[in-house]
Amino acid sequence: MTNVDNAIGSCLCSAVKIKVLKMSNSVGACHCSICRKWTGGPFLAVDCGNSVQLTGDENISTFNSSEWAERGFCNKCGTHLFYKLKQTGQYIMSAGIFEDSADLNFDHQIFIDEKPAYYDFSNNTKNMTGEQVFAQFTSST
Repeated sequence: MTNVDNAIGSCLCSAVKIKVLKMSNSVGACHCSICRKWTGGPFLAVDCGNSVQLTGDENISTFNSSEWAERGFCNKCGTHLFYKLKQTGQYIMSAGIFEDSADLNFDHQIFIDEKPAYYDFSNNTKNMTGEQVFAQFTSST
């Protein structure tokens, strides 16, 4: 896994602008029922850690979707911006909001056990069930 430096992005209407000093180039798909309900399909996202600078804060609304995370979106155009872990402040951001995606690599899928049968990705990825994801998070704290 490599990093992308100084990634720039925005919501659809540009009311929210994003700069990430250093983010992973690894794109993942989350198939959990909450992400699918939120996005209308799998959530394609990239780990941006804590080095996120957001401008247009007045246009960002958040929703506490669980005990451990909140989701942010633009309250003007509705663009899904991020999934943020409350304990660490880590941002998992929508891959599609970034201007340059040439260095991004789709390489993993999580909550594969909740993926509906009506779609499949052809990419060769690491696939984790929800149970495996939670085990990874709890073992790293």
